[in-house]
Amino acid sequence: MWNTVNEILQSVDDFVWGIPLMVLILAGGILLTIRLGVLQIRRLPLALRWMIKNEEEGDGEVSSFGALCTALSATIGTGNIVGVATAIAAGGPGALFWMEAAALFGMATKYAEGLLAVKYRVVDEENHALGGPFYYIERGMGVKWKWLAKIFAFFGVCVGLLGIGTFSQVNGISSAVNNFFDPNQSWTVTIPGIGTYSWTVVIASLVLTVCVALILIGGIKRISSVAQVVVPFMAVIYIVLCVALILCNISEIPQAIWIVIKGAFQPSAVTGGVVGSMFIAMQKGVARGIFSNEAGLGSAPIAAAAAQTKEPVRQGLVSMTGTFIDTIVICTMTGLAIVLTGAWQVDGLEGVEVTTYAFSKGLPISETVSACLLMLCLIFFAFTTILGWDYYSERCLEYLTGGKKKPIKIYRWLYILAVFIGPYMTIKAVWTIADIFNGMMALPNMIAIFALSGVVVKETREFFKKKKQL
Repeated sequence: MWNTVNEILQSVDDFVWGIPLMVLILAGGILLTIRLGVLQIRRLPLALRWMIKNEEEGDGEVSSFGALCTALSATIGTGNIVGVATAIAAGGPGALFWMEAAALFGMATKYAEGLLAVKYRVVDEENHALGGPFYYIERGMGVKWKWLAKIFAFFGVCVGLLGIGTFSQVNGISSAVNNFFDPNQSWTVTIPGIGTYSWTVVIASLVLTVCVALILIGGIKRISSVAQVVVPFMAVIYIVLCVALILCNISEIPQAIWIVIKGAFQPSAVTGGVVGSMFIAMQKGVARGIFSNEAGLGSAPIAAAAAQTKEPVRQGLVSMTGTFIDTIVICTMTGLAIVLTGAWQVDGLEGVEVTTYAFSKGLPISETVSACLLMLCLIFFAFTTILGWDYYSERCLEYLTGGKKKPIKIYRWLYILAVFIGPYMTIKAVWTIADIFNGMMALPNMIAIFALSGVVVKETREFFKKKKQL
């Protein structure tokens, strides 16, 4: 019976995350890129300056940088380490090229999401801001589309609680800790009715639950304050490791770039026929790119709506840098590390094992130290994703319940409970259902992006007309 259920769910997941959705998301990015005159390239220097320069005035709960870090806390996750490795292993080095292409157009989509989030958000007398796809659908497209906004919010709650924000991230942390400290399962404990687990898993789940609870109970301001410290810290550490690896193998850079470009259009020429289709390389790269930076899914604008700003365009530019940092910087470095060291060609390696191999072979330090550093990066990446998705799903629930406080408090404790039991959840259906919900979030959001693209273009032109000196 369960095999049949899993097969049905997998079929639904393959359909939801099939070619139509990826084409829809890419088409939205291409349309905006054309209509905005390649704004994501022309205005990137300005966006990077504004990323760290907060406005002194403006409605909202957190600084623009804090809102960006909250969004990055959810997007910079295990996908930057594991997702890139999976894409290259399945689609060859050329998948990295298509991942970058998807990110380039995704920056335009993320810009539009951030702009619309601020333009149509609601700020109450206590300066509590609520916004995102549900509000720019309802207020931008009209009240008659409120049903579509509720569909988005419902799927957002489900994604946060049922997997992307909890089970998958916690499981990833406990697995990373267990594989490093107790790979041979030498210290185990039997939990009645659940099974036998390593003490490292049990201890990791307890420590993680306490840390998550202490932060989440403080709400958006505490999540933002933690994200502003942890996100830059973890990103800098990982980037430093990647840069060190690249510098240690700098003579191989031209060859690696050639392999990536060649593999994007003629995969068989690089992989020896293992991956022979340009379509496969493109599909794997685009899919992993969308999963990594979440451009088009509608999650990041929920955080953008909380930013202290008066200008929707300004926040749109700041939001756009999230995709740049996540994919064009971090994912590129991971991909280059894997290609430079030949980790993608080693038989028998999957997922994080590919990246671990690349770090152990490419860095001039012991394999134990490199494995430990990568484990710490995975832990920080997954931990901040837990925090970011709690914020997203709580805001979706707040919209569904009309701002009632009690359901939010109950949900927050359910979320903490999900974090606690996450390491012991091994049901495949849980991951698949969460994946489906994540894809279903994108559909109403992209409908709104297409419908409101004219608003985005108009706001952008009017803003820069007033700011000619920029």
